[in-house]
Amino acid sequence: MDKRSVRDYSRLLFAVLFGFLYLPHILVAKFGCDNKEIMCDVESTGTDSIRLRGLLGLLYLLHNDRYFRNLFYHRIGPVQSAIIGWWCPGDKYFVISKTTSIGGGAYFAHPFSTEINAKSIGRNFRCRHLTTIGNKVDGDNENRPIIGDNVTLGVNVTIIGPVHIGNNVIIGAGSVVVKDIPDNAVAVGNPARVIKYKV
Repeated sequence: MDKRSVRDYSRLLFAVLFGFLYLPHILVAKFGCDNKEIMCDVESTGTDSIRLRGLLGLLYLLHNDRYFRNLFYHRIGPVQSAIIGWWCPGDKYFVISKTTSIGGGAYFAHPFSTEINAKSIGRNFRCRHLTTIGNKVDGDNENRPIIGDNVTLGVNVTIIGPVHIGNNVIIGAGSVVVKDIPDNAVAVGNPARVIKYKV
């Protein structure tokens, strides 16, 4: 067994030992909201060396991944997250707007210093740290980006204004998107431009 497996199994053991602390979270996920999207997030996030599904995977991620907790609290809503999330908060440097709709299967890979304020984000969204998605003017919630399904963003991507990102799009690291990106495109640069299309 390699070091990663030992680490992940140790984390799983501690998550199970302290599982009673997450009982409110699991009850809310099971009965208090539409848990299909949360379970899709669990499947999408997973671990490096062990494959966990269902409530065991949820317990593992709630105990070990503060970024996942941010997404979980976003999914269950502000009232329930305020009631059960006070003692085990998410990361304060990763912000998801309460008005952003995110499809299931989202995965945020170490999204330190990330701000998500889109109008809507489709299924299977992926992003990394230093991502900024939002409007040009504070309080202008109508002119925010709309992001399709299966979109992957590299490090330090900025998407600003009423732009539409199509389905199956990859946006390279350091890109600044201020114009629409069509389906199946790979875009890079500042300002971002399409360099090729996926077959």
